[in-house]
Amino acid sequence: MKYDIKKVKMIISDVDGVWTDGAIYKGKDGIELKRFCVMDGAGVVLLREAKMELALISGRYSDATAERAKELKIENVYNGTLNKIPPYLTLKEKYNLKDEEIAYIGDDMIDIPIMAIVGVPIATENASDSCKDVAVHVTKNPGGHGAFREAVEWILSEQGRLTDVINDLREKVQNQ
Repeated sequence: MKYDIKKVKMIISDVDGVWTDGAIYKGKDGIELKRFCVMDGAGVVLLREAKMELALISGRYSDATAERAKELKIENVYNGTLNKIPPYLTLKEKYNLKDEEIAYIGDDMIDIPIMAIVGVPIATENASDSCKDVAVHVTKNPGGHGAFREAVEWILSEQGRLTDVINDLREKVQNQ
């Protein structure tokens, strides 16, 4: 598959299996917990500094996902959307983007329809084989263990921007 990573202006990501390890912890009273990796939150910071858009599209609704997105101030969150194409089309229109300007990070079958049309499809290390077959890049880290951040760093590095983005962040932190 031919792709041009330099065109990427937006990253869309699945949640369960990408931002988490895919496990769901259920308590007696219906409370649900998920484990998120702080490294992925740092990936959000890198994206913001790089002036790239971000969206989450999760096939399964979860209050834990909503809380994590709120904490990270992620504006574009589609929580509980099995058919991911309608929100994908909404995002394309909202940001006036073409397919080749979007990267998508997924791990399972419901991610494949979007991965098949975006410019840069990425699978996590723990992704299904069918998902990996569609990807142009597979992360070394599994979901829930920094796979999202790794994908962000890979994109920015391939665009030749990672060092500048990190230096800009460092300068902002030092000037606070």
